[in-house]
Amino acid sequence: MKRTSCIKRVTNETKIELNLNLDGTGVYKSRIPVPFLDHMISHIAKHGHFDIDIKAEGDIEIDYHHTVEDIGIVLGEAFLAAIGDKKGIHRYGHAQIPMDEALAEASIDLSGRAVMIYRVPLPKHRVGDFDAELVEEFFKSFANHSKSTVHINLKYGDNAHHILEAVFKAFAKALSVAVSFNPKVLGQVPSTKGTL
Repeated sequence: MKRTSCIKRVTNETKIELNLNLDGTGVYKSRIPVPFLDHMISHIAKHGHFDIDIKAEGDIEIDYHHTVEDIGIVLGEAFLAAIGDKKGIHRYGHAQIPMDEALAEASIDLSGRAVMIYRVPLPKHRVGDFDAELVEEFFKSFANHSKSTVHINLKYGDNAHHILEAVFKAFAKALSVAVSFNPKVLGQVPSTKGTL
């Protein structure tokens, strides 16, 4: 069974289309008008081994907020749809990733409950022209629309770019583990409730 999805979102602020293959090889195709976010999502694809093809337009003449938030929404919806009934998956994933002097960790539970904890203090608020606080909005949108519990913590780091790159790579690796199949529970939902 192919675990793929195609999600479209059109509002007065954004227009986004995303194709996802959970069992891909890390192929990333994009047309995103937010260069830093584009770079970060390429890490999700590459290090999570997900094929992601995304086209996005947004009111970036105002700022990047709506576009970043809505891409997080669409990515979350795409993962929720592609995962399906969650039978046989690990459900949980965790990773710690270094990027030079920075060390970040991400923990994910595909629980059906949207919770987002983001503890990533940054030494500055911008990376180039990108407002770094939008990263939290991106992950909050992902957690809400994938119905996942996501914890992201910075252990330490000095360079804002390195910190955020470590965050996205840790998220990718944790998500890759969570959606992968566990041979011990094939055909079963990994929950004592019998549903997620």
